[in-house]
Amino acid sequence: MTMNINLTPQLEEMVRKKVASGLYGSASEVIREALRLMDEHDRIRTRQIEALQQDIQEGLESGAPIPWNPDDIKREGRSGRSRHTTNDRM
Repeated sequence: MTMNINLTPQLEEMVRKKVASGLYGSASEVIREALRLMDEHDRIRTRQIEALQQDIQEGLESGAPIPWNPDDIKREGRSGRSRHTTNDRM
């Protein structure tokens, strides 16, 4: 299938540089590679969104929320850290 496309001057220059570098034999190869990468990116993004939706669903099904206080969590963390520091000195 033949298709004509219009590129911005910046994209056209990018394609020309890729071909000139010798990494690609033609502008068509550059565009095909770009489309393959875009397709791969789309598939990865789809998997990430599905995983996020699954995590959200698992969170919703995990029960009622438990209130938490960031100051309590900090205090517990600092307490645990000071215990480890004291034990390391012995």
